[in-house]
Amino acid sequence: MHLTITEAALNRLYQEMNTDRQTYLQIYYDTEGCCGVNGVPTIRLRESKHADDLSVTSEQLSVIIHPQQATFFEKEMTLDFNQQTFRLTSPQGILNGFISPGELKKDVAV
Repeated sequence: MHLTITEAALNRLYQEMNTDRQTYLQIYYDTEGCCGVNGVPTIRLRESKHADDLSVTSEQLSVIIHPQQATFFEKEMTLDFNQQTFRLTSPQGILNGFISPGELKKDVAV
């Protein structure tokens, strides 16, 4: 799995990160408030990596994903920022076009 992060997205991520600690960008399939396998592809910032997390190839940041959630994502993805929201896409289409910067710091329980 590979994630390309545009310059606009990278600049906004750096604004959101706590630079005192190593921060990971987690690709996350949010099922909160949904049933079954229904959910929304999104991203979160994390301060640590769990032992079972997988690394996602990215030249710009340390990116991780939980192995059980990898099936919900494409092999090639791009993260962009359009001055208000992040947008996660793949060659197949938009995975999530409206990821609020405020969502990046929510706790993630997989």
